[in-house]
Amino acid sequence: MTIIANPIYDSVFKFLMEDNRVAKVLLSALLQKDVLEVQMRQHEYTDSGRSKISLFRLDFSAKVREKDGSEHLILIELQKTWLATETLRFRQYLGTQYLEERNVPEDDNPQGYAYPMISIYILGHKVGDLKEPVIYVRRHYLDEKSNIITEGVPDPFIESLTHDTIIVQIPYLNGRTRTRLERLLNVFDQDYRLKENGHFLEFDEEKLEGAEEQLVVDRLIRAAVAPKVRRSMQVEDEILSEIERRDTEIMLREAKIEQQNQEIEKNRQALEQNKQELEQNKQELEQNKQELKQNRQELEQNRQELEQNRQELEQSKQLVCSMVSLLQASGLSVGEIAGRLNLDEHEVGKMLGNR
Repeated sequence: MTIIANPIYDSVFKFLMEDNRVAKVLLSALLQKDVLEVQMRQHEYTDSGRSKISLFRLDFSAKVREKDGSEHLILIELQKTWLATETLRFRQYLGTQYLEERNVPEDDNPQGYAYPMISIYILGHKVGDLKEPVIYVRRHYLDEKSNIITEGVPDPFIESLTHDTIIVQIPYLNGRTRTRLERLLNVFDQDYRLKENGHFLEFDEEKLEGAEEQLVVDRLIRAAVAPKVRRSMQVEDEILSEIERRDTEIMLREAKIEQQNQEIEKNRQALEQNKQELEQNKQELEQNKQELKQNRQELEQNRQELEQNRQELEQSKQLVCSMVSLLQASGLSVGEIAGRLNLDEHEVGKMLGNR
């Protein structure tokens, strides 16, 4: 077993890819093309002001040979991250490459076509439900019936505006050594991390099958003993620890704010409900008020009708008394008067007695 530096660390990855021969080996295996020449154009750490992830970006220009023997220059946008990140960041970096004027050759290019580009992502985390360690996303030229177009392909206009993508999911490497690419990517497999120190991997050199693979491992052995690289890994750990501490504080603060927002929303809903209930009670009170007013009006109407009936009854009574008096004056007896008026004799007597 051999101790090598862990290339998941940015400083180790940069040290690895700065070796032109190693870069050619890894890129040839990833691209599945013969890389004849390779040049690192720029490298940088990317943060975007939030410092939630460690993301290292390398840009290469490479001269490649296709299967038909043709040779051409391509751009390689290689990004490595060891923590989950947002796709928006990757889109932003790609957008920067599409806007970069130096990616458009000046010689014999009146149309302003850009170099073809391939993006490579080496991820320390998993992508959705895809479980393959290496994923190739390749374009095809299709007609309206989805038939593949072969004549005139590739077209420089289309190649300037679109690109293929290669995604490496380190968690799914799992010690696979079936192919040359898998054997090379084994140096990223985090299952080989030393328990006492994650800066290093314990790698089995017996898995190697060629000088090119040994070249990559030898470079990582050199990184493991390079004082500058070792210090850089420690700094990365310190930075990551600080980021994790800060992110934990931010997460707790955001959780508290979210809880407060939920309580505020709950109180707002309760206040809205109370407001609706108050409005409903107000409407019910107004309805009761109108019903009470209507009942009062009906009661007054009944009282007036009763008074009118009383007056009519009194008038009728006076009229009957007058008729009784007239009939008595004419010499009729109480019984005869009662018979003519269809009244009770007692009532007639009472009328006459009240007079």
